[in-house]
Amino acid sequence: MSNTDEMSNLDDMDELEEMGIESSSSISKPNQRKKSVVWDEFDVVTQSEKTGAIGAKCSHCKNILAYKRGGATSHLMRHLKVCVPRRVANSRNKKGPQQALLSFEVTGRSRQTLLSTYQYDKDKVRELLAKMFIVHEYPFRMVEHQLFVLFCQNLNPRFQPIKRHTLRTDCIKLFAVEKKKLKGVLASVDRISLTSDLWTSNQTLGYMCLTCHYLDAEWNLQKRILNFCCLPPPHTGIAIADCILQCLSDWDIEDKVSTITLDNASSNDSAVRILKDHFAEKGNLYFNSKIFHVRCCAHVLNLMVQDGLLEIRDVIENIRESVKYMKMSPSRLDKFNEIVKQLKLSTSKHLILDVPTRWNSTHAMLESALQFKAVFPRFKERDSNYKWLPTEEDWTRAAEVSQFLEVFEEATEAFSGSKYPTSNLFLRQIWKVKLKMNEKSSDTRDFMKKMTTKMNEKFAKYWRECNLLMAIGAVLDPRYKMQLIKFCFPHIYSAEECDSHINEVRESLHALYSVYASIEGQTSATTSNVNSDIDVSKGKRKKDAFNAWAENHFDVIPENKTELDIYLEEGICKPSNENYDEFDALNWWKVNAMKFRCLSKMARDVLSIPITTVASEAAFSAGGRVLDQYRSSLKPETVEALICTGDWLRHDLGVKLSPT
Repeated sequence: MSNTDEMSNLDDMDELEEMGIESSSSISKPNQRKKSVVWDEFDVVTQSEKTGAIGAKCSHCKNILAYKRGGATSHLMRHLKVCVPRRVANSRNKKGPQQALLSFEVTGRSRQTLLSTYQYDKDKVRELLAKMFIVHEYPFRMVEHQLFVLFCQNLNPRFQPIKRHTLRTDCIKLFAVEKKKLKGVLASVDRISLTSDLWTSNQTLGYMCLTCHYLDAEWNLQKRILNFCCLPPPHTGIAIADCILQCLSDWDIEDKVSTITLDNASSNDSAVRILKDHFAEKGNLYFNSKIFHVRCCAHVLNLMVQDGLLEIRDVIENIRESVKYMKMSPSRLDKFNEIVKQLKLSTSKHLILDVPTRWNSTHAMLESALQFKAVFPRFKERDSNYKWLPTEEDWTRAAEVSQFLEVFEEATEAFSGSKYPTSNLFLRQIWKVKLKMNEKSSDTRDFMKKMTTKMNEKFAKYWRECNLLMAIGAVLDPRYKMQLIKFCFPHIYSAEECDSHINEVRESLHALYSVYASIEGQTSATTSNVNSDIDVSKGKRKKDAFNAWAENHFDVIPENKTELDIYLEEGICKPSNENYDEFDALNWWKVNAMKFRCLSKMARDVLSIPITTVASEAAFSAGGRVLDQYRSSLKPETVEALICTGDWLRHDLGVKLSPT
């Protein structure tokens, strides 16, 4: 039978059914009752147990229509022709043009809204579900929660629930897809800087987090987690180096690594020696290894402050015990807050108790306690068990320590940024720290002298030698150039060391430039008509000691000028007061790339080097970094897939992870 004959028979059958006449095609045996085709889409249901009344329930819209056994079914056929859910279901199965649904999609970091046609795609829903669980760090078991499934099915009845094991498989597949994308991006990058730190799970498993930092084509600083791999004990230098090399080989970026930033553990020093030897054998050691190993500045500052606070723990003991006494009892805290209201002090502030591994929490504790200084004596009058009332001398010392710690907190926050270059901020922040320590070293009070003496010892241990990255990064900031080196070094080093270190910086700077110039086939340059010394000083910034000094000190440049010579000869850039701290050194080099073709490439590579291994929220911690309970329960390969893919997707989508 042809298709035309089949269609004709169906039309005839519909006409017969509409008239209430059973079609002959529905007869299975001669002696059986005829059965209407409407019963393929209707079910007979009991409407009343008492009367035995029945009805016909539509399988599409669930409406119940009147029906008697043996009665006509033409009204049921008419219902099927107008039943909306049936027509929608049939339209999906039909081929050819049909009216489409429209949807609004928000795409990428730009958050642009695109108008597109909507069609339910089971695979796309599964992919989005995996992204949601990865980006927002939801536990896998949530996908099986009854109300979550009910919520999704109410959004779209065609949603098909999946099991958590299926979701895990989808996440692993997504990890592979996103890794391939990032691999393609890194293939086009010239230089990559690495940072690495160690984490532990509550099952005492060790993990190594390897992160890459680079500049994209638009001169934007980018950061991506490459690996979060399980590192079995012992965490020796060999084990760390082998793990890093394996990761680099997997990503095919061994020949692109310029620096690696690590904290100051002895095992990391061993790892760096092994990595240096490996890269030297392959001829991939950047700038003869002089700035290959970068010590985490936030970690060094952290160790300095911890040592200093340990020397004066008795000075702030009464304040710490007082805060602890209030915080340990809700009733005592309520009584304390009542006094705060009586004195009309700010109720938006609250007492903070410090923790041993976070030095900035001690700073926060002192600041909060000082704001409520007047409350503690009044609380003593109401509570005879309170025995740690600070004396006036305690408060004076606490104020001094709190003020002293401000410069360290400012430096740590500046070092810990990942959205802006930090190597150019290094020297100026260290100078401020050293200046403050030198000032307090001559303090006549024993507690300040003990604190600063211990901190100066730690400072000398890590920064006795000239830090070339600290210096070169500062020179490549057009606000500072060589003037900042000449201004700051006398405060950081002794008179004998100062001149030697300044010459070392100058020689290293020219040697590094020569490497880039030889690659570009350029050894000298003539002065361009482009003026890079842009004075954007509308509303002049109040001069500090450095800016006032720099106006009267210039470098003497030889006649045979290179791009570096021209850059150093020009005056420093002077942003306005409002824009000084927000000045974007990378953007300056991007704008002046046509004038400094070779030097701008050198600046790109140096300014993209991170000087700390940790994000700002963890930079103040002296303890290890610990995985949460949920992730600790997963297999190591699953943990790596979730953490890496989550980091990549959040960067691509512009999503920030809410703090826990």
